[in-house]
Amino acid sequence: MTPATLDAYLNSYIAEVHDPVRTQVAETVRAFASAAIQVRKSINEGALGAAFAATRGAAHADGDVQKELDVHADDLFLEAARKAGVAWYASEELANAVAVDEKSGVAVAIDPLDGSSNIDTNVSIGTIFAILPNLGDEATTFRQPGKNQLAAGFFIYGPQMALAVTLGAGTKIFVFSSRVGAFVEAYKTVSISPDTKEYAINTSNYRHWDETTRCYVDDCIQGSEGPRDKDFNMRWIASLVAEAYRILIRGGVFLYPRDVRKGYAKGRLRLVYEANPIAFIMEQAGGAATEGASRILDLEPGDIHQRTPLVFGSAKEVAKFGRYHTDPSAIGSRHPLFGNRGLFRA
Repeated sequence: MTPATLDAYLNSYIAEVHDPVRTQVAETVRAFASAAIQVRKSINEGALGAAFAATRGAAHADGDVQKELDVHADDLFLEAARKAGVAWYASEELANAVAVDEKSGVAVAIDPLDGSSNIDTNVSIGTIFAILPNLGDEATTFRQPGKNQLAAGFFIYGPQMALAVTLGAGTKIFVFSSRVGAFVEAYKTVSISPDTKEYAINTSNYRHWDETTRCYVDDCIQGSEGPRDKDFNMRWIASLVAEAYRILIRGGVFLYPRDVRKGYAKGRLRLVYEANPIAFIMEQAGGAATEGASRILDLEPGDIHQRTPLVFGSAKEVAKFGRYHTDPSAIGSRHPLFGNRGLFRA
């Protein structure tokens, strides 16, 4: 039997409706898949490769220090965007969007190498991208809400190189097969369980969180002896694509809340090219994504590099976290009678 490849899927997507924008979306995903293969080759060289050189002295537009591999990946995906003929290319590594073909119907926002702080430690890293309709100019195009996305995806460079992608009709996962020489469909339809017993958060920041986030985590830690009446596992990889992939495969909830540290008051992840594409992928798989209470995909960015808190994963758990923020009676007395709080009272 001929394997269901990414190329075949994109071809069928184009054939469904005669629409030049659809064709541009498909060709952009196709070009990015080729670029991702090149990025993976550079990553596999590890410290032996030229692109794995020491950290650059410069910081990108968002203030984080760049690594050579960040810039290498950005160059590859920008070239792929040029081949695909997108209108605009906005990247974490660039202060402003690059104009490619302003008459094109689509634009791209991308984090070329998510999780690059993990490069040296051999933890899974990836590429996150959003494909948006071109609204005529750079500012307007990248300030539209995420619900307008035409497609979104992320590549994860892990034990397998995989692509999680949505074209607006469900989420699929393709794994790169060296034997076939192509991305092959591994999960035709991804469906995230609405319930979970697993959460991911960096608890080293506990003292910096607001009261609602601390209460939520405290209740999870109490397990079956607390108001949640079930035991939880905690995970924290510190790689957004790795966290997202795990949740697509087995459920869970990821939390990166705002906190009181300098530079974290408005959250840390970027709305346009991290939170929005991840949120679109999650929702298309039956999950949910918020900035704590409000839906991520409804937010209107003020600029390309705007930051946001991000909570995503199993829909019921995302909603439950939101209730800690929207229902003041959920906080109540914390010790020792957790069951007195209104959120879980029958």
